[in-house]
Amino acid sequence: MTDWITTPVDARVLRGALDLEATEHGVQPHRLPARARRQFPDGYLAMIEAQPSGVRVAFRTGATAVELDVLPTKTVYPGAPATPDGLYDLVVDGRLTGRTTVTGGNVRTVDMTTGSMETTPGPPGTARFAGLPAGAKDVEIWLPHRESVELIALRTDAPVEPLPDRGRRVWLHHGSSISHGSNAAGPTEIWPAVAAARGGVDLINLGLGGNALLDPFVARALRDTPADLVSIKIGINLVNTDLMRLRAFAPAVHGFLDTIREGRPEVPLLVVSPILCPIQEDTPGPLAPDFSGGQLSFRALGDPAERALGKLTLGVIREELARITAQRAPEDPNLHYLDGRTLYGEADFAELPLPDALHPDNAAHRRIGERFAERAFHGKGAFAADDD
Repeated sequence: MTDWITTPVDARVLRGALDLEATEHGVQPHRLPARARRQFPDGYLAMIEAQPSGVRVAFRTGATAVELDVLPTKTVYPGAPATPDGLYDLVVDGRLTGRTTVTGGNVRTVDMTTGSMETTPGPPGTARFAGLPAGAKDVEIWLPHRESVELIALRTDAPVEPLPDRGRRVWLHHGSSISHGSNAAGPTEIWPAVAAARGGVDLINLGLGGNALLDPFVARALRDTPADLVSIKIGINLVNTDLMRLRAFAPAVHGFLDTIREGRPEVPLLVVSPILCPIQEDTPGPLAPDFSGGQLSFRALGDPAERALGKLTLGVIREELARITAQRAPEDPNLHYLDGRTLYGEADFAELPLPDALHPDNAAHRRIGERFAERAFHGKGAFAADDD
């Protein structure tokens, strides 16, 4: 028998969430604040921001056994391969030492062609970890990056206290489904988590699958969230949703940056353009799912000739982002630009092609994360520490 100690799951033991919502079962971590959530135009972004990519239960303890009761909500897409149960990664003193799944939970069915959703209730479950090393240690349980999770109870066989301040800088990042985690194998293997570990920073990940769309409420969230470093990786969603034309894009980028600078006028701010994606390099959106090959893939429906009418492609996006950041740089010396193709380009595509023509696989996530850390956190990178 284990003499369990139950610790309330609240902001004292959570990292990476901007808000906590009390639910019937416990608390729901959110990656956007309540004010922003009231401005969502539909249910898809609500589902995406509640998936706790980069969020972890974090504490210091001498425990050798840990249990976390949760109610996950798993997403299935009719016609697409079944998504495996989300992973819970156990990190002890900075090292991945365990991994488990939780069966059961709610099931949300999403029709990719219409956007309709239907949720079937299911039972909660428990993520269990045993055999932790004895003695005081920093423990993090990274939550699944592709399914939402209500946190019910945290149990340990020794007392828990909040993590002490280690003096690590906070990195706040916003991006698309690639930053969210797309095809990464586990929550510590998404490229921002890989980069954060190599850069020695604490991650807040606002990678929002399909929703890096220059929304003003996201800009305000970036503005109002305390952080030492801020990056925005934008472009791919604007192309594959065919959301706006060139005339609207440039002012929208300026407005997004202006809003961030209202609250973070001097922090290093890195603008990252899209990684290579051949189907959208010169072809406008919109993008459509394609099941004709027996598995999910994507194809662009636009006509390259429509670029003359102001339609966006990844090439156009990169040219504009480079121009805009260069234009602003004389008055904003802490604003920087990084071409996403330096993270994943032609040679990488030849070696590690995008499995669905849009998202990188797990090996590519690691490569992107390692390269981002090298280019941003070290040497003369935008986020390099003074003593690097």
